[in-house]
Amino acid sequence: MGGGLDPSKMVAFGKKLKERQLQEWQGYYINYKLMKKKVKQYSPQIEMGALDRRQVLKDFSRMLDSQIEKIVLFLLEQQGVLAGRLTQLGEQHNSCQQQLDIAKISDLREAYRAVGQDLLKLLFFVEVNAIGIRKILKKFDKRFGYRFTDYYVKTRANHPYSQLQQVFKHVGLGAVVGAISRNLGDLQLRHGSYLSIYDQPALPEDPVIDSIKAAVHRLTNSTNFLNFLAQHAFIMQEELPTPIEEQVDDKRYHFMSLLLNLVNTFLYMVNTYIIVPTADNYSISLGAAATLCGIVIGAMAVAQVFSSVYFSAWSNKSYYKPLIFSSIVLIIGNTLYALAYDVHSIWVLLIGRLFCGLGSARAVNRRYISDCVPLKFRMQASAAFVSASALGMACGPALAGLLQMNFKVYKLTFNEDTLPGWVMAIAWLFYLVWLCLTFKEPSRDVPVEPKTTADSAQNDALEKGIRQPLLLNSSGSDKGQHLDNYENEDDDDIENDGSDEAPEEFRKAATSIVSAYRLLTPSVKVQLLIYFMLKYAMEILLSESSVITSYYFNWSTSSVAIFLAALGLTVLPVNILVGTYISNMFEERQILLASEIVVFLGIICSFHVIVRYTVVQYVCSGLIMFVAAEVLEGVNLSLLSRVMSSRLSRGTYNGGLLSTEAGTIARVIADATITLVGYLGEKNLLNLTLLPSLLICIGSIVATCCTYNSLY
Repeated sequence: MGGGLDPSKMVAFGKKLKERQLQEWQGYYINYKLMKKKVKQYSPQIEMGALDRRQVLKDFSRMLDSQIEKIVLFLLEQQGVLAGRLTQLGEQHNSCQQQLDIAKISDLREAYRAVGQDLLKLLFFVEVNAIGIRKILKKFDKRFGYRFTDYYVKTRANHPYSQLQQVFKHVGLGAVVGAISRNLGDLQLRHGSYLSIYDQPALPEDPVIDSIKAAVHRLTNSTNFLNFLAQHAFIMQEELPTPIEEQVDDKRYHFMSLLLNLVNTFLYMVNTYIIVPTADNYSISLGAAATLCGIVIGAMAVAQVFSSVYFSAWSNKSYYKPLIFSSIVLIIGNTLYALAYDVHSIWVLLIGRLFCGLGSARAVNRRYISDCVPLKFRMQASAAFVSASALGMACGPALAGLLQMNFKVYKLTFNEDTLPGWVMAIAWLFYLVWLCLTFKEPSRDVPVEPKTTADSAQNDALEKGIRQPLLLNSSGSDKGQHLDNYENEDDDDIENDGSDEAPEEFRKAATSIVSAYRLLTPSVKVQLLIYFMLKYAMEILLSESSVITSYYFNWSTSSVAIFLAALGLTVLPVNILVGTYISNMFEERQILLASEIVVFLGIICSFHVIVRYTVVQYVCSGLIMFVAAEVLEGVNLSLLSRVMSSRLSRGTYNGGLLSTEAGTIARVIADATITLVGYLGEKNLLNLTLLPSLLICIGSIVATCCTYNSLY
């Protein structure tokens, strides 16, 4: 993932599109070459005054409408052909049910599989055309600086007679998929069973159906619980996985090593939140103000800003060594945190937390999943990563609530303030031993066997499909890749980010934060702003909870721990609800905007104005804000992965690092805000810390509305 690209693999998009066309349907694909030439011709015509902007938009819209109409009409014709074949097979199926003939049933199953293979071709046809449409729209926008894509998609996709919706929704294809699935399921040898796919969806399915469902999944980008959870992990991957890459993944995959990465994630989240309920009391016991808890909690995030970079770079060379280093640093950091009480030094406390932040190996955990886990398991691994984080977030405060004891061993004090440090130091020591004994460093060099024939390449492409999403429904692998090399009129579409560098440089990974920032489009910047906002709001809520609840409600450490643990436990149920139901009812951009508005309402409800501040107001408003922020995080990272350049899917300065840095910086600023505002008195702490959250939230809502039509 971190290495350079082979220049021989840099294929012009026009050629790539032509190679992946099915020869018998060649006349029905988007005429990308014609559209591209037309876009070129507009420039001199505008300069000479032969055309104005309005005429260009009208002419280009007409051409694109015509191309989409050609595609859709052919799609409908082929759907009719498949439906006719299924009708005939259905009649044969009915006759087979009356008289059991194993040979006829076997032939019928093969016939249904043949229809399934033809359906795969049709799905592939739709996907290739959708990518071509998206490419030519982006090319037009880049050449003329118009926001034509927003206008075109908005006017066409929302029209009641939209042909573009056939590309988005393809309802007829869903009916064909259902018919093939049901009949193949019925023809499986389950003697004495009257079950169908509708009665028991978990029944074993034919491999053809698995392939079809994978193709449909790529087309619709439909979500379920697993992939909604996986979006939280924001694990970037290359745009066109191949069977060779899958072979490499299988050779590098080691389950115990994956488990160790997930445990690392869990322990680190426990380590982050285990001190939250007691940080204010610990600060007071060391002679500091209670609001210094913001700095104590935030010190870990400050160090993480830097550790994310070096761990990301280190993971280009190794996964084992960074995890070893992380464990050792975390043992030292937690030990220092615990010893600060007996040496009575706030500086030792802060240094201990800084060491803990320097041990943050989440970049390595993410990278291991994206690099070493096979595609067939990557969704589950990504979801497990998020689940481990959520579980750690809940277990941290809960564990702190259980450590309510006070005793001494020699000169060392063990109480509710120091025990979190000692417990985590021991936990990391056990983890280090386990890591040394069982982790397997994946090999970096796996021999790659070249494909021998064009046919095998075509079959592989058909089976895997182009793994780019549909029009403006990008997985991030294509945003910012412009087809902008105009020297060759026929096939000049080498994908790049608008640079004038040589072809081999066009898709190199970003080499610095500055170069990565230059790849950020307005849509990406807005999504990073939203991520910053939600992390800031959540950190304010969590980090000041012990101070606020102590001031207003006189809560004990155990009460704070229960409240924080309850918030953490909402993560998985909320994701199940959103991933299973809500995301299938609404577009992600709709969920995004709605979640931002709910976060805004949660912040508004959290303010203390005039009337007495109650537990019910605090708990309910906090719950609303936290749950909405969790929903927002999943959708936000999903959209971010789609609109982000493919050059940010690899290398040290990747999309995962950028999102991590945005979230970490938000946490640092939030914790610093708590400490600074604390000097004005605890009475003003709540309202003054919520005010920046409110302003940033309003800004993110406005920015979302401005880029709403580009979030497909």
